[in-house]
Amino acid sequence: MQPKIISPEDYINQALEERKESLNKLRKTILENLPNGFEEGIQYGMIAYYVPHSLYPKGYHCTPKEPLPFMSFASQKNSINLYHMGIYAVPEIYNWFVNEYPKHCKRKLDMGKSCIRFKKIEEIPFELISQLCQKITVDKWIEIYETNIKKN
Repeated sequence: MQPKIISPEDYINQALEERKESLNKLRKTILENLPNGFEEGIQYGMIAYYVPHSLYPKGYHCTPKEPLPFMSFASQKNSINLYHMGIYAVPEIYNWFVNEYPKHCKRKLDMGKSCIRFKKIEEIPFELISQLCQKITVDKWIEIYETNIKKN
């Protein structure tokens, strides 16, 4: 049985030794570049950045008790994965990221709808991630989220 993870520090401390430095650097990159208002914590078993209930009381429509998710990262079996809902929800940000990625990394982009997989942790493009973090403010994320929810 895996111990319960209650903080980002717990998450990193329980990660594979060879990944701890990269996870700490990724966390630092996000914290230094994410606009004010997002909070850090553990959500869905990952280190997450979300809109707190104090700013968006409705919470996540699927689970209103959960704050509105925005970004997270996880150490998976074969990769470190970064999840960014703005890439999924905003085509301009998706296109920007896909076009910028080759300028920061020689490896082919391995990406799903909102998930970017880094199989070679020494090639994580921290500068590109710092730019990605700055693309959407809390207020803009709430506006994007509400616009997309109302469509559905």
